[in-house]
Amino acid sequence: MDNKFIRVDEVAQELSVSKPYAYKLIKKLNDELKEQGFITIAGRVNRQYFQERLYGAGEKQGKEME
Repeated sequence: MDNKFIRVDEVAQELSVSKPYAYKLIKKLNDELKEQGFITIAGRVNRQYFQERLYGAGEKQGKEME
C-alpha cells in the first residue's frame, strides 16, 4: 500500500532543512488544505499536495497532457 502522507523526517531530508522548519512548512500546507475543506493530520501532509506545491508537479503534468 502506498503511503499517501509525507512526514516531517522525510520533508526535512528531501528539502535539506531542519526538522523545526519542516514542521512549519507542513503546518502551512495543512492550513491551506483546511481552507479547502480537507481534514488534515498534524505532522503529516498529503504527498501529492506537497509535490504539487513545492515542485509544481500538477501544473507540468496538466500542460503535457494538453
